[in-house]
Amino acid sequence: MSEPSVRRAGNRVFIAGVALLILWVLLPIWLLFVNALSAPAEVTGFPKRFIPSFDLASLSFFFGFSGVIDALWNSVKVAALTMILSIGVGAPAGYALSRFDFPGKETFRFLVVMTRAFPLPLLALPLAVMFIRTGLDDTIIGLALVHTTLALPFAVLITYSLFSGIPLELEEAAWTLGCNRVQAFTKVILPLAAPGIAASAVFAFVISWNEVFAAAVLTVENRTLTAFLLQSLDVSPLPLKFAGGAALVLPALFFIFAVRKYLFAMWGIANR
Repeated sequence: MSEPSVRRAGNRVFIAGVALLILWVLLPIWLLFVNALSAPAEVTGFPKRFIPSFDLASLSFFFGFSGVIDALWNSVKVAALTMILSIGVGAPAGYALSRFDFPGKETFRFLVVMTRAFPLPLLALPLAVMFIRTGLDDTIIGLALVHTTLALPFAVLITYSLFSGIPLELEEAAWTLGCNRVQAFTKVILPLAAPGIAASAVFAFVISWNEVFAAAVLTVENRTLTAFLLQSLDVSPLPLKFAGGAALVLPALFFIFAVRKYLFAMWGIANR
């Protein structure tokens, strides 16, 4: 077989693999929204539809269900607070790891990764006891702190890699032009680091938005939407489950779409 034929065959295999991967990701999301935007009788009926009828009865029933709006608002507040805390702590830590040499630097990096080695169910009981003693149980800030602990390793490692890729000479040039370290960081480094920081924010937001175990264990009155749906999953009709799934997926998709240009820039793709 000639080299052009081998190259064409390789391209076909690559295109087929990408198409299958896209189908694997998008098909469940499409079916979720088809059922969420169809009448309840169509969701439970047969044959199944692949095109939504745009009947909003299921969504109307879901958002009119007692406690849903409060749970949705709690999810937004917890995810936003988690995002702010993760970036506020993770970005300076990533900058320090990339720019300064200090004893135990590699050990610290290892410990940051090791925080993800402990499963959350193992820590649930000690966390619950500590939160009850400190008054953080069943609060937005308490749950946001737990979610920040989950998202912080990603924020530190992503920003560390990002700052390490920005030449130190740019900061040194700013210093020679009269900037101090803070001014050089805010005027030179921070604009270059914006794509990576946005990517870290996306990870933190999505981790908090989708997390269910800590939200179910540590909250009672102030449940997030994931914990609320878990609580009512067994007794909910099928259309309500699809509507709840769509309500969980849609904000994350909108958020990722809003910051897509920073994600593209992070991977070296032109803004679009």
